[in-house]
Amino acid sequence: SAAGSALASDSITAKLQQPVAAKPKIIAGGAVFVCEADACLAAAPSTRTFATATCKDLAKNFGAITSFGGERKQLDADKLGACNAAAASATELAKR
Repeated sequence: SAAGSALASDSITAKLQQPVAAKPKIIAGGAVFVCEADACLAAAPSTRTFATATCKDLAKNFGAITSFGGERKQLDADKLGACNAAAASATELAKR
Protein backbone atom coordinates (compact mmCIF):
# COMPACT_ATOMS: atom_id res chain seq x y z
CA SER A 1 0.00 0.00 0.00
CA ALA A 2 1.05 3.59 -0.56
CA ALA A 3 0.63 4.38 3.13
CA GLY A 4 2.86 1.47 4.14
CA SER A 5 5.69 2.48 1.82
CA ALA A 6 5.39 6.13 2.87
CA LEU A 7 5.63 5.11 6.50
CA ALA A 8 8.62 2.85 5.85
CA SER A 9 10.51 5.72 4.24
CA ASP A 10 10.00 8.02 7.24
CA SER A 11 13.50 8.31 8.70
CA ILE A 12 13.95 7.21 12.31
CA THR A 13 16.11 9.23 14.69
CA ALA A 14 17.38 8.21 18.12
CA LYS A 15 18.45 11.17 20.26
CA LEU A 16 21.33 10.24 22.57
CA GLN A 17 21.83 11.54 26.10
CA GLN A 18 25.61 11.42 25.62
CA PRO A 19 27.05 12.55 22.25
CA VAL A 20 29.31 10.11 20.39
CA ALA A 21 32.85 11.11 19.48
CA ALA A 22 33.25 9.45 16.10
CA LYS A 23 30.60 8.69 13.47
CA PRO A 24 29.74 5.10 14.30
CA LYS A 25 27.38 3.05 12.13
CA ILE A 26 25.26 0.29 13.58
CA ILE A 27 22.69 -2.06 12.09
CA ALA A 28 19.57 -2.30 14.25
CA GLY A 29 16.00 -3.19 13.41
CA GLY A 30 16.92 -4.03 9.82
CA ALA A 31 18.31 -0.55 9.11
CA VAL A 32 21.69 1.18 9.15
CA PHE A 33 21.87 3.94 11.76
CA VAL A 34 24.59 6.55 11.26
CA CYS A 35 25.39 8.38 14.48
CA GLU A 36 26.83 11.88 14.81
CA ALA A 37 26.98 14.10 17.89
CA ASP A 38 23.81 13.32 19.89
CA ALA A 39 21.72 11.60 17.20
CA CYS A 40 21.59 8.32 15.29
CA LEU A 41 19.66 8.44 12.02
CA ALA A 42 18.23 5.58 9.95
CA ALA A 43 17.48 7.21 6.60
CA ALA A 44 16.02 4.02 5.10
CA PRO A 45 14.24 2.19 7.91
CA SER A 46 12.51 -1.15 7.37
CA THR A 47 9.08 -1.99 8.78
CA ARG A 48 10.90 -3.45 11.83
CA THR A 49 13.00 -0.36 12.62
CA PHE A 50 10.44 1.54 14.71
CA ALA A 51 10.47 -0.82 17.70
CA THR A 52 11.53 -0.93 21.34
CA ALA A 53 13.99 -3.73 20.44
CA THR A 54 15.79 -1.42 17.98
CA CYS A 55 15.95 1.31 20.60
CA LYS A 56 17.43 -1.23 23.06
CA ASP A 57 20.14 -2.22 20.55
CA LEU A 58 21.15 1.43 20.24
CA ALA A 59 20.98 2.01 24.00
CA LYS A 60 23.28 -0.98 24.64
CA ASN A 61 25.87 0.59 22.34
CA PHE A 62 25.47 4.31 22.99
CA GLY A 63 23.77 4.73 26.38
CA ALA A 64 20.46 6.34 27.25
CA ILE A 65 18.14 7.42 24.44
CA THR A 66 16.11 10.60 25.05
CA SER A 67 13.73 10.15 22.11
CA PHE A 68 13.22 7.56 19.38
CA GLY A 69 11.08 7.75 16.28
CA GLY A 70 10.21 9.72 13.19
CA GLU A 71 7.97 12.59 12.12
CA ARG A 72 4.80 10.51 12.42
CA LYS A 73 5.44 8.49 15.55
CA GLN A 74 7.66 8.43 18.61
CA LEU A 75 8.17 5.76 21.28
CA ASP A 76 6.05 6.68 24.31
CA ALA A 77 7.53 7.18 27.78
CA ASP A 78 6.90 3.55 28.86
CA LYS A 79 8.62 2.09 25.81
CA LEU A 80 11.46 4.60 26.10
CA GLY A 81 11.87 3.50 29.73
CA ALA A 82 12.07 -0.14 28.63
CA CYS A 83 14.58 0.87 25.96
CA ASN A 84 16.77 2.69 28.47
CA ALA A 85 16.74 -0.25 30.89
CA ALA A 86 19.06 -1.84 28.31
CA ALA A 87 21.38 1.17 28.55
CA ALA A 88 21.47 0.94 32.35
CA SER A 89 22.43 -2.74 32.31
CA ALA A 90 25.11 -2.11 29.67
CA THR A 91 26.55 0.74 31.78
CA GLU A 92 26.63 -1.50 34.86
CA LEU A 93 28.50 -4.18 32.90
CA ALA A 94 31.03 -1.62 31.68
CA LYS A 95 31.73 -0.50 35.26
CA ARG A 96 32.63 -3.99 36.49
